[in-house]
Amino acid sequence: MRVLVVSTPVGTLGSGRGGGVELTATALVAGLLERGHLLTVLAGEGSRLPSGCAAASLWCERGSDQPSWQHRPREAAVELPADALLARLWRRALGEQAHFDVILNLGYDWLPLWLTPHTATPLVHLVSMGSVATAIDAVIADVDRSHPGHLAFHTAAQAADFNLSTSPVLLGNGFALERYHVQEQPQALLGWAGRIAPEKGLEDAALVAARIGLPLAVWGLEEDPAYARRVEAAVPAGTLQWRGFLPTEQLQAELGHCAVLLNTPKWNEAFGNVVVEAMACGVPVAAYARGGPAELVQEGRTGALASPDDLDALTAAVRRALAVPRSQCRSWVDEHCSQQAFAGRIETWLESVIEAWTRAR
Repeated sequence: MRVLVVSTPVGTLGSGRGGGVELTATALVAGLLERGHLLTVLAGEGSRLPSGCAAASLWCERGSDQPSWQHRPREAAVELPADALLARLWRRALGEQAHFDVILNLGYDWLPLWLTPHTATPLVHLVSMGSVATAIDAVIADVDRSHPGHLAFHTAAQAADFNLSTSPVLLGNGFALERYHVQEQPQALLGWAGRIAPEKGLEDAALVAARIGLPLAVWGLEEDPAYARRVEAAVPAGTLQWRGFLPTEQLQAELGHCAVLLNTPKWNEAFGNVVVEAMACGVPVAAYARGGPAELVQEGRTGALASPDDLDALTAAVRRALAVPRSQCRSWVDEHCSQQAFAGRIETWLESVIEAWTRAR
């Protein structure tokens, strides 16, 4: 297949501003390349692809980053900034569509979803978030009705956020597991990773770490400095160790030393990449039973679950997770989350869409 992958308009690939979409993009591009397909990635100016994606073409467009929907009011109107990167990406995609068998959209925004019935090449969407905006919910429901199979989701919990009339395509996610190594002997250290913003719930992890009496290493892009300072002020000095945003090789080397990773989102995460990254390093996870992580964390096998927003339950879950054998975490990831398995699921999905599109015409 000749596949055009249109990346997120929120930041450049490699910057970390695109969150989990960046890791997903890397995994699916590298995985489909391994399976013999031809990949072109369309992204913001300054984007870069890792070595595993070197055989893909990279097209870049300049423009203003798109505001993320998760940081806007639920009833907000659709917004397109002046000189919008989103508009430039899709003008390029429409202009080049005849050279591809399928266009795969990774951006969570109204415009590419609305374009679905108006392209001459099949346009499909790997939806990266749950329900955060009424406008997005409505256009996803429209695409589901008019173009069955053109939407895919990471988890059942994410898909359940939307008013779908058909059975959802569920793809999970994939990771280059050879880049993650199990650390058999953890340090007396808890971990937390993600964008440092209120919806990620870092304050809950910090409070639980203070209760247990272990430091909490924090990795991630600091999106909201004022929020980070409030979290730090709420716990004893020395509780938090700020480690910053790190590329995969450095992150896994540090993350693997944690005894347990805490996962505390205040909203329905679509998947939970960092949960899998921790387990790939042998680190059990204590997570709120909310969204995608609730499907990834297997009680007693890969970690422990707690009732959402319940600090007592999360504290108890951390203590249960400490007893989980680290080898079990890695074996579960090997079975369910390899880049190769993910690429196979993506391939099957894209081929089925192309076949149905061709048959219909």
